[in-house]
Amino acid sequence: MRIILSPAKKMRIAADTMLPLTVPVFLQNAEEITRWMQTLSYEQAKKLWACNDKIAGENFERFAHMELQNQAMLTPAVLAYDGIAYQYMAPAVFEDGSFDYVQEHLRILSGFYGVLRAMDGVVPYRLEMQAKAKVRGTKNLYEYWGNRLYQEVTDGSRVIVNLASKEYSVCIEKYLQPSDRYITCTFGELAGDRIVQKGVYAKMARGDMVRFMAENRIEDPEDIRRYDRLGYRFCEERSSEEEYIFLK
Repeated sequence: MRIILSPAKKMRIAADTMLPLTVPVFLQNAEEITRWMQTLSYEQAKKLWACNDKIAGENFERFAHMELQNQAMLTPAVLAYDGIAYQYMAPAVFEDGSFDYVQEHLRILSGFYGVLRAMDGVVPYRLEMQAKAKVRGTKNLYEYWGNRLYQEVTDGSRVIVNLASKEYSVCIEKYLQPSDRYITCTFGELAGDRIVQKGVYAKMARGDMVRFMAENRIEDPEDIRRYDRLGYRFCEERSSEEEYIFLK
């Protein structure tokens, strides 16, 4: 079983907390993307990122001097991302067994690195999957990565638990095969008869779900239904084999 999760825009260097154990499988592709990014002017890069001057300046400098194999700059991916989902996953206070679990089961999808294991060494970057980066003549990163992310994520169980946003999950969904079992976890609230997802709360729950799965060493996707944290409960009548719905 594999769990897919989106990255976070906000990143940090925490090389002094824990050393990476593995190297990103698509490191050569990340190096190729770096070389392409270094051909852009500041204005071109800022337009690609669609951000303010402060963020653009910081990340333009990052790419100008990027060293993807500089051990002093590398942080395990699960500790490097600092968005809401990762704050609620709280890997900094994992027990050892939880690190083993996420290294085996969790896969972080990335526009820059492709697919990351929890303990892969990464550097801070900014490049969302939906960015129109025309690397190697492609029109965007979806075309650049193609089906490679799906192939890397899939394991022998053919079970994928989706905790990623649509921007990233589409990279996998587009290539699913009939033999795959793909389960999307939806965290929402009822508004009349509709289920409404609120972005911040959904991100919190996705991260906490990873923590729940790691703490309980979940190997059977049916056991995900036991999740009952942050005010959410599994809703049997609204769920299906393809979508597990948790309501507040």
